[in-house]
Amino acid sequence: MKRLVVYIAAALLSIPLFADEPDVDAVLDDIYRQLTELDPVESGELQEELLQYVSNPFDINTATEDDLRKLRFLSDNQIDAILTYVYKHPMESLNELDLIPELPSYQARNLRVFVSVKSKENDNHVYAKDVFHYAKHEIIARTDVRNIEAYENDPVFAQLKYKFNYQNRVQFGVNISRAAGVPAKDMRYGAYLELKDIAPHVKTIVAGNYQASFGQGLVLNTGFHQGKNSYVMTVGNAAEGLRKYSSAGIASLHGVGTTLTFGDITKLKTELSVLYSLNRSNDSLWHHVLGSHIGFRHKQLAVGMTFAEHLYNDSVHYYRNMAYNRNYFRGTNQAIIGADFRYCGNWYDIFVEVAATQNKTWGWATEVGCRFTPVSDVGLIVLYRYYSPTFDNTLAYAFSETTRINDENGLYLGTEISRLKNWIFRAYGDVFRFSGPKYGINYSPSWGYDAMGEADWKRTDSSHSIGTNIRFRAKEKAQKSTYALRLRFTYDLGGWSFRTQGDVNLVQDSVKTLTYGYSISQDIHYSFAKVPLTLQLRLQGFHANNWDNRIYVYENDVLYAWSIPSSYGVGGRAYLNLRWRIIDQLSLYLKVSETVYSREWAQQRDIPQTRTDIHLLLRAYL
Repeated sequence: MKRLVVYIAAALLSIPLFADEPDVDAVLDDIYRQLTELDPVESGELQEELLQYVSNPFDINTATEDDLRKLRFLSDNQIDAILTYVYKHPMESLNELDLIPELPSYQARNLRVFVSVKSKENDNHVYAKDVFHYAKHEIIARTDVRNIEAYENDPVFAQLKYKFNYQNRVQFGVNISRAAGVPAKDMRYGAYLELKDIAPHVKTIVAGNYQASFGQGLVLNTGFHQGKNSYVMTVGNAAEGLRKYSSAGIASLHGVGTTLTFGDITKLKTELSVLYSLNRSNDSLWHHVLGSHIGFRHKQLAVGMTFAEHLYNDSVHYYRNMAYNRNYFRGTNQAIIGADFRYCGNWYDIFVEVAATQNKTWGWATEVGCRFTPVSDVGLIVLYRYYSPTFDNTLAYAFSETTRINDENGLYLGTEISRLKNWIFRAYGDVFRFSGPKYGINYSPSWGYDAMGEADWKRTDSSHSIGTNIRFRAKEKAQKSTYALRLRFTYDLGGWSFRTQGDVNLVQDSVKTLTYGYSISQDIHYSFAKVPLTLQLRLQGFHANNWDNRIYVYENDVLYAWSIPSSYGVGGRAYLNLRWRIIDQLSLYLKVSETVYSREWAQQRDIPQTRTDIHLLLRAYL
């Protein structure tokens, strides 16, 4: 009877008349903004991954845990709920996502952008003749002219990329880039190969530039570093296994790796990953990494062990022997080992990882957390972490106040509530303590806190949508208190989209000096109905005399580019972003931006009064 009700509801939801089709650009912009604005991090690889799934949606009925986790905005218990649903009754329509209680309506709407429901007759085998016949090809040529006024020599950044993709299962790519002012002989080259499910028991093979993430990231986590963000329930997600690294940045791992699988989670599923990497840190230092991970899963229970050995051809040491780095790793070899555990119940999700690293003495680290979802639209997360002063691992990233997983003790609480129609409430509080000096903190011990509260309201109907967002954040660190308030208003009508945002902050230092900063920006987006052209304009004014009062505001940019500039100084900023699909196989992206500082502020700091940047990208695909 229960299954009959589910099928009837699914059939009704599959009627196109009631489908809520998401705006792809709006969904992507919202994800980028939510993940990166609070704790600005480089998100080029994140955009690469998400845009890959937009162009090549994966089948929700055959999706793996790793596939769903790469989307970043889903928590582990939501991922388990999706996998359990499709295992019991495969979806016939994406509107069935609304039947999963753990998925709020906005999460289900966003997920539709990246997944599909494919034919049941779809052959899951990979045939060589099909790989080249049905593969998608993409060529990216990008040129940036950066900070034209400040460069005395060559201000041009150049990049060329080629991407080959067959159903997200066979992927290959190369990229060549040259930084501004760098001679041609110092150009950066990169390549990657990723094979997924190409043979029985072979889950993944990677070669060239790649990433590895296991457990909570205490032993290996070289992917996109997801710090504090508005998706408060996703904190603690790290395990994504082995995957390609397609961005133009420097890959942390370069070599080969593979993951083998045996069994299934209804009985016992085993995964074994092994990897090797060789990187050159500078002209003389070579870094070898040997790693492995073995994981077992039975229904809701998962356990695993990860090991990594770092080998250097010369002793690693730090020339600036500051107090904060006295416990960083020094030597020619380092071993790290960790064990992780996870159990996902009906309304809770417990996750634990413990790791030890060889340093002057053995250092220890642990991360323990639990997500609670007593009802589908209320979530709570608790996470405790302890990283000893002698724990140090350059290829790790777990939840932390600092970028280095070292000498930290903290407790994080977060909640998300979406019980009221059109409303989402999010909040977190984090307290942390450092026993020794840290970068920028020359005394010890020290402590701090970070708290954020956010209310998001949005109403959508057939012709327009309107929304508002208010966020308050308070933080104390290094005897400095910061209070920031953000208000944003959005309105969409037809092809028009308007965003008005105001930011203000107050900073009080150790001697009780109070400084302030503010920013006001207006975005206007327009998509032409009969021409495949989108224009995005921003006008912004800001006043932040002190660096501590700088304000980060997310910006639209060309494809695969990352832009969250800091508004610092006194002046204004404007940019125009253009996206034009010239023909079906060729698109043009252009961004022209200019920052104008007040004459007095620029003269005091002896910098040009204006800064101009031009980003141009051509994308050919077939």
